[in-house]
Amino acid sequence: MQKLLLSLLLLLSSAVAWAQAPPRIPAHDPVMIRQDTRYYLFCTGRGIAVWSSSDMKSWQPEPAVFAEAPAWATAAVPGFRGNHIWAPDISFHNGQYSLFYSISAFGKNTSCIGLATNTTLNPKDPKYKWVDHGRVLQSVPGRDMWNAIDPNLIRDAAGTPWLTFGSFWNGIKLVKLRPDLKAPAQPEQWQTLASRPRSAQLADSLPGDGAIEAPFIFQKNGFYYLFTSFDYCCRGVESTYKIMVGRSKSLTGPYLDRANVPLTQGGGTLVLAGDNNWFGLGHNAVVTFDKTDYLLFHAYDAADQGHPKLRVEKLGWDTAGWPVVKP
Repeated sequence: MQKLLLSLLLLLSSAVAWAQAPPRIPAHDPVMIRQDTRYYLFCTGRGIAVWSSSDMKSWQPEPAVFAEAPAWATAAVPGFRGNHIWAPDISFHNGQYSLFYSISAFGKNTSCIGLATNTTLNPKDPKYKWVDHGRVLQSVPGRDMWNAIDPNLIRDAAGTPWLTFGSFWNGIKLVKLRPDLKAPAQPEQWQTLASRPRSAQLADSLPGDGAIEAPFIFQKNGFYYLFTSFDYCCRGVESTYKIMVGRSKSLTGPYLDRANVPLTQGGGTLVLAGDNNWFGLGHNAVVTFDKTDYLLFHAYDAADQGHPKLRVEKLGWDTAGWPVVKP
């Protein structure tokens, strides 16, 4: 009887622990938005993975954005296989949800950024339908020293849309978009917001050793904060990703770190790095719900063979206005 009671108590305690801290879901390159009382998470995955939650803790899978790969993508990007679509970015403006996404061949800047839109994120809504608008930007090996992946949309004080993006090569770029978001505004003007030193002897077709990617711009207290990820993802327990930041009074820069080093000269202030339990923290987004800021990102779980998991942490700000992760 005592053994039975002990077993029941252990089961009960396990259930309580699970209820308090539900298992972390698999996720890579997460971004989040709220519609009504439900949170929607978009991640790298087949057709773009989607999850929803009422509390940002317990998540349920939703239908992927694309049931099959967009036809334009397989034609535009040789080496793109299947329907594994990277690094989505979700935003809402004037009654429309806009989802940018990345199509690429791994390790090459044979890449495109596409756009899909919807009027609702609720799959049960009769109006639910993703409309794909195809290619917005494309990078071409040998022509471009930038990589058209990891998009993030930001609007300036006038409501003008800008897209920041980039991975390796010459770093993080910024371009103004047309009001419909479907192409760069004319005349096209490209700016570099952040980069890391790249060995000059490397061929232009190679990513290089200036490991920076995954930009996300967040406006707070009169500053634009540019978050990026330094070093390497996608290596499980060998991943070395870390979250870095700089800030500027202007959306177009220049962005400086805490020591006033320009991000275009390799600068960056550390926000969060891995430890013995979690490796390769990175590809973050910042969201605000009910006046509370959150940092969300993926990290590789040491207790689960280095599989990538979702992490959501409250984000605070120190007296000098720099972001700090609250315990």
